[in-house]
Amino acid sequence: MKTHLNLATKDILKSVEFYSTLLDTKPTKLLSDYALFITERPGLELALDLVDNVSPTRDAHYGVYVETVDEVESAIVRLEQAGLMSSIEREGICCYANQTKVWATDPEGRRWEVYTVHEDTEDRDNEGTRCCGGPEPVGVDACCIEDADAKAAGESACGCNATKKGVAVAV
Repeated sequence: MKTHLNLATKDILKSVEFYSTLLDTKPTKLLSDYALFITERPGLELALDLVDNVSPTRDAHYGVYVETVDEVESAIVRLEQAGLMSSIEREGICCYANQTKVWATDPEGRRWEVYTVHEDTEDRDNEGTRCCGGPEPVGVDACCIEDADAKAAGESACGCNATKKGVAVAV
């Protein structure tokens, strides 16, 4: 079983560069207005379509679940070397799980995490959590807020609905 995603992009080459790094593979098909990635781990078919105008949603993020911290660490190195990494979270409690993850943002502003779950928890978050911290929600997914001061000021509302296998989408 594979998950299929079709994403719009204004710059096919920048998007191919990003997703090649994120997924650690090259596209199986690359044309001037279209790219297709097919991967086994995760089971994914990702299509990129060239369009004039893109409006990615700001209340969602996407994720690639991996089995081990070593795989997250490999993603950190890959994304960092390509200048694509935006933040790292090690052993943070978010959405009822202790997780290690790395975040990156695609050329259109979509947030992606490569993550692993160490264990489930009884808590959705805690004061020290970078994912879901802050007092009152303001309509922004806290998992997408990088600035710790913004989180402390209450600019958070965790919408992490990540699953433990394959590609996860928070809604």
